Amino acid sequence: MIMNKSLHKIPVGISACLLGHEVRYDGGHKSNDYIRKTLGEYFDFIPFCPEAESGMGVPRPSVQLRRTDKGVRCVGVKDHDIDVTEQLNDWSGQQAHRLHGLSGYILKKDSPSCGMERVRIYHNDRAERVGVGLFAHYLKDNFPLLPLEEEGRLGDPRLRENFIQRVYVLQRWQRLMGDTLTPSRLTQFHSRHKLILMSRDQNQARELGRLAASADKATMIPVTERYGLALMQTLKKIATRGNHVNVLQHIQGYLKKNLDADDKAELTETLERYRLGLIPLIVPITLLKHHFRKQPDPFIEQSFYLSPYPEELTVLNEI
Repeated sequence: MIMNKSLHKIPVGISACLLGHEVRYDGGHKSNDYIRKTLGEYFDFIPFCPEAESGMGVPRPSVQLRRTDKGVRCVGVKDHDIDVTEQLNDWSGQQAHRLHGLSGYILKKDSPSCGMERVRIYHNDRAERVGVGLFAHYLKDNFPLLPLEEEGRLGDPRLRENFIQRVYVLQRWQRLMGDTLTPSRLTQFHSRHKLILMSRDQNQARELGRLAASADKATMIPVTERYGLALMQTLKKIATRGNHVNVLQHIQGYLKKNLDADDKAELTETLERYRLGLIPLIVPITLLKHHFRKQPDPFIEQSFYLSPYPEELTVLNEI
């Protein structure tokens, strides 16, 4: 399966400052080269800045999350009487039309509006890293399928791979939802993503398979809704090396009758070296793709596991 770089870019929301937009409280930005230059080749970034767009201005007084007798509020760092909580929440509620159709979102870490996790919440003179930015909270509550990630966490190869994987799967799910839904299309979608799901959670992959197979004309809509939620929840789990080995061995089984003794030994040794952490995932995947080019299999050819996204992203080289 060849991933075509010329396909339309995937729409992904992003904190505007990460693209170099000078929208931060001090008039600066937090431009991220990896996001702009690498992911930008494949993602069509839609910029958002809750603080600037809600009317707080640039530059503006910096704000923080603070625990008060009215609950957690977003207030001025120097002047706690400045309370922009409702202003930000009202703006968030007006963004649904811009957010529908996005296949992912990259948030600015530590931001009282955009931070996805571990945002500081202040109380008196103490701060606890237990908060979620107000806009990020809105995204989580209202767009449960949407893959969210912070730019800082994208530096971790496994988290980066997980996010990119989820973006591509959600885009394919959205395309399926845009077509006429039928039980056979749902089961085919599951079949093509089964190995990816197995790399996350084998038990959940089986549950999703049973759920997809249970759909009929009368239950198509509720089953599809349940499947979509469970699909994206499962994909949040980070694929382990052990699960990848199980999937790779499963794929190897489709070649057993067609490989000679030397090829079998080479493939088995490559999987073992990956299991031991001596080589990255791209090595056994490349070897398997080589064999399947010579000996195609219809199930493996349709599966997205060996080619989940464009090779140029080189994500599999680091996990």
